[in-house]
Amino acid sequence: MEKRDYDAIVVGSGPNGLAAAITLQQQGLSVLILESKDTIGGGTRTQELTLPGFHHDVCSAILPIAAASPYFSTLPLQQFGLTYNYPTIDAAHPFDDGSAAILKGSVEETASLLGEDEKTWLQFMGPIVRDFPALAPDLLGPLRFPRNPLKLAAFGLKALPSAATIALRFRTEKAKGLWAGMTAHSIQPLTNLTTSAIGLVLCASGHLYGWPVPKGGAISVTKALAAYFESMGGTIQTGFHVSNLQQLPSAHAVLFDITPRQLLSIAADKFSAFYTWQLQRFRYGMGVFKVDWALDGAIPFTAPECRQAGTVHLGSTFKEIAASEAFTAKGGHPQRPYVLLAQQSLFDDSRAPAGKHTAWAYCHVPNGSTVDMTTIIEEQVERYAPGFRKRILARHTFNTKQLQEYNNNYVGGDINGGILDLGQLYTRPAFSLSPYNTSARGLYICSSSTPPGGGVHGMCGHHAARKALRDIFKIKL
Repeated sequence: MEKRDYDAIVVGSGPNGLAAAITLQQQGLSVLILESKDTIGGGTRTQELTLPGFHHDVCSAILPIAAASPYFSTLPLQQFGLTYNYPTIDAAHPFDDGSAAILKGSVEETASLLGEDEKTWLQFMGPIVRDFPALAPDLLGPLRFPRNPLKLAAFGLKALPSAATIALRFRTEKAKGLWAGMTAHSIQPLTNLTTSAIGLVLCASGHLYGWPVPKGGAISVTKALAAYFESMGGTIQTGFHVSNLQQLPSAHAVLFDITPRQLLSIAADKFSAFYTWQLQRFRYGMGVFKVDWALDGAIPFTAPECRQAGTVHLGSTFKEIAASEAFTAKGGHPQRPYVLLAQQSLFDDSRAPAGKHTAWAYCHVPNGSTVDMTTIIEEQVERYAPGFRKRILARHTFNTKQLQEYNNNYVGGDINGGILDLGQLYTRPAFSLSPYNTSARGLYICSSSTPPGGGVHGMCGHHAARKALRDIFKIKL
């Protein structure tokens, strides 16, 4: 093989870029990571956004899919400083009457708190939890012949329908609301097909692995991945913005941890007309408006379960959440949006000064929106936690434009690297036998715009690197 400066270059240092680089470096190759920012991490960074001593996760916060990742579980990340703290309750879903539904580690314990829906939850989630460890490699990867076809078919019968269709199985508002909060992570109308899939994966992850909080912030995941990569001889260069291929050192393979829009701006002249056409048609989804707070005390939720939860889903009933998501998808800004809130400092005292706390939240907004949703989000929190506003010491906000400026992969505030609907669940970013290959030999895409999509799990990068190893280096894992 012709001598090059490096065997492989990875552009972008988010979890997928780091996973791709590690997978390549593990095979004894020389690998360079190039990051345009001064610090690595992509969506897994932690900063003092509000006041000194208050450490906020800039993007990703609670990491259920990281705990469930079949790839991360093979890496010695604990040896490189990664520690997970586990909330008492994975996720809570409060209602206006002061009660709450919760997701806990045990299927049975969660079901037992759902009243008339106890048996339904057990019958619905029990088989998913039982089969999830065997299914995870197929669920968190590209479309291919499954290792467990019968189990995957059974999963698909529950994952393919819309969240709204599955909600009809439940009788109680508690079960329906809990399901709404889980499936609204899909960031699309709950009437869309496959919106149940993300709810199933998140619930199964909670029941099996928990929804952990990385000690010291999401940046701890980045630091551990980077330290492991460098311990094997890998090289990381920050402050290197790639705008064209001519800037790059020579390499046999280049993997891009970026979305189709940026990839086209860098390498469109290398692609076939058909591949370019497909990337141009790639669809981005709703954006998010995010708020971080420095607090004088913990959030005073009325429901005691919420005071023990790492994640809280705000929006009450299935009907209300479904209506707000549908309205947002049509370009609106609901007055009572679905709000995803995390309170990491309850379980990690390194996040804030003694006696103080941090909180992190976002709501969905139309892609590219610059509407300030701060007051609306705070009203939703106050709805379930009277007195919350009095505890705010400082806040920091991101609209969709600011999120994209922070991380170019968040196009229009889309944190999933493109909408994860039926049309782009596996055929992302293009319809291909291998979604990680581009039409140009040696160029690959390894971002969340490839299967399995968004989340801190490294699977997109790992699968893309495996493809490059087979294609270019003739190494089969």
